[in-house]
Amino acid sequence: MADHNIRLTTLSAFLVLFVLLLQSHIAISQPVADNMEFGYQKGSELGPENWGRVHKEWAACGQGRMQSPVDLSDDRVEVLPLLGFLRSSYRPVTTVLKNRGHDIMLRFEGNVGGVQIDGIDYALKQLHWHLPTEHTINGRRFDMELHMVHQSADNRNAVVGILYTLGPSEPFLAKMEKYIDMVKDRYEVEEAVGMVDPSEIEIGSNQYYRYTGSLTTPPCTEGVVWTIINEVRTVSSEQLRFLSEAVRDDASMNARPVQEINDRRIGLFRPAETIKLMI
Repeated sequence: MADHNIRLTTLSAFLVLFVLLLQSHIAISQPVADNMEFGYQKGSELGPENWGRVHKEWAACGQGRMQSPVDLSDDRVEVLPLLGFLRSSYRPVTTVLKNRGHDIMLRFEGNVGGVQIDGIDYALKQLHWHLPTEHTINGRRFDMELHMVHQSADNRNAVVGILYTLGPSEPFLAKMEKYIDMVKDRYEVEEAVGMVDPSEIEIGSNQYYRYTGSLTTPPCTEGVVWTIINEVRTVSSEQLRFLSEAVRDDASMNARPVQEINDRRIGLFRPAETIKLMI
């Protein structure tokens, strides 16, 4: 009888241990939780108007004088031919797609190339999408904005922005759709995409706006050189839906409100031949 009780006790202990190990394995196997620290819902504690209060390191989001995005209105823009053509050089490299919860990001691995602005080389690090556009033109907000985020050797930031309105599908985004589907609703999960050539992104115009601003998500770091291409390209309604459904519900519309321009200068580069044709 004593041996029987010992066997039952041992079996019970084993079963308890098995269940605990199984639960531990299940917990480890679950996707990483979405650690949301900021959002886009107006009026919420984590909404854009409160980003500067969430962390002291994010104070610039609320107190900065050079914040982005801004409205690129005609009465503030000054044509500056001496800005020169945007010089870019990209090459194919391996990439990783990540669902950051608030957006979808494509990260470039290795030396993908970049842009040169005012004699400074900025290497392309990642790109991501915002719905609708963050920057506006004469108060008009379009349907999507692509940000190509670059960084110099001394950690200065430069972002090239491309605006989109409803129309035919956008070819580069179309190539990303199957990978975006892999990370849909899987926050902080990464998927290898393989070789991607950023030069396949259609810019379409030599004209661009230029101003100094900030990152448009916390910590809202200032001193960012912004280049917004002055040609609105097209994206399909299906592509917009695809992007909005992949991220958190509160970030399906993930555009920060327009910020005060204050005393900043907004330049517009137009090639000399374009200016002659307009006269």
